[in-house]
Amino acid sequence: MNAQIWHWAASPPNSGLPWPHSSTSQSNGLRGDYHVSRLVLSTLRTISEGNAVPLGSPYPDPGDFPFDKLSRYAFAAGKDASLRELKNALPPGHPHLLRQIVRRHLEQGLVVDPTEAIITVGATEAINLCLQAVAKPGDLIAVESPTFYAMLHAIERMGMKVVEIPTDPVQGINVDILGQLARELPIAACMVMPNFQNPLGYRMPDERKQALVRLATELDMPIIENGVYNELYYGDKPPSTLKAFDTEGLVLHCSSFSKTLTSVYRIGWALPGRYRDQVEKLKFLNTLTTASIPQVAIAKYLERDGYDHRLRRIRKTYAQQASLMRHAVNRFFPEGTRTSNPEGGYVLWVELPPSIDSMDLYQRALECNITLGPGYMFSVTNSYKNFIRLNYSSPWSREIEQALMTISKIVSNCMR
Repeated sequence: MNAQIWHWAASPPNSGLPWPHSSTSQSNGLRGDYHVSRLVLSTLRTISEGNAVPLGSPYPDPGDFPFDKLSRYAFAAGKDASLRELKNALPPGHPHLLRQIVRRHLEQGLVVDPTEAIITVGATEAINLCLQAVAKPGDLIAVESPTFYAMLHAIERMGMKVVEIPTDPVQGINVDILGQLARELPIAACMVMPNFQNPLGYRMPDERKQALVRLATELDMPIIENGVYNELYYGDKPPSTLKAFDTEGLVLHCSSFSKTLTSVYRIGWALPGRYRDQVEKLKFLNTLTTASIPQVAIAKYLERDGYDHRLRRIRKTYAQQASLMRHAVNRFFPEGTRTSNPEGGYVLWVELPPSIDSMDLYQRALECNITLGPGYMFSVTNSYKNFIRLNYSSPWSREIEQALMTISKIVSNCMR
């Protein structure tokens, strides 16, 4: 059994890997009998309702979250009568948290106008609001291929259409092809995850980030940047952002604390550039407020409780678990299997032999009380039918190793 780790150059190798030609597709998420949003919801329910091995989860292991400290801050904030006033929850958000967010960006090299940030209900709302601010129903939206399904959900919800752009698992989105298509088609915006992209895990080089922003500036094309994994880097320095290279306010940066601190409170933010006023208005019209008590609890934690020390520990842990997961797949899975080489985050992208259908594998794994992310989730085409995504954020255990062995046996049986 000889799996491989991908170390690809900018152009796909002659290996039969499905890096599809860019094409426009209706963003209803349909492929055969499967629907992206229903498939994702089914997977999440399976994880939350039972004791399934959560290799298909999009979330980090909750055992890493400081629930007790956050709860104490939330309890204290709940006794503050001023926080029960509506004004503290209205856009753009609680001043205390806004200051902490701006401070963190400044420490990582991104100069942010303190008045630009808007607190949202997680990164999902931030992405939806930014997309709504820059495009309208029927518009074409360029995305990476494969892409994180939350991007596809947002496009589907807005009644827009997807343009999938080939994306290298080391370098990121193909800027040349994006530019060619953007000059031929009325692409309204581009949505990307340049750092530790889900599911590929790459860190886009600064040169390509700069090229992407230059293209956006030339075409006056907004870019919605999903930065939810930016803090989960494995190297010594934080990654740069597209926002850092933007001089025209065209990059709308979105992020949240759901992947690094807690997913329970659903606190995110947007830095919408020139679209700031429109996003704030849409925030008010869509959900009116973001609860102030969770905002204060997170702000207090950021201010007092060694968030950076905690992040350093998590980064080291995830890097170790990424290595363990890759080596386990290499050991157990059949010849013809290949894996990504994540530089951050907590998910591994796995290519299985061409004869394997990941939906069939998904169903068979569920029967064994194991979840995984079938490749169908990450495109509006059938380009990734023999791919799966695996979550390695949970502490490595015999149970996880056994789950991988079970998946490998299912794959081997399906090849016979």
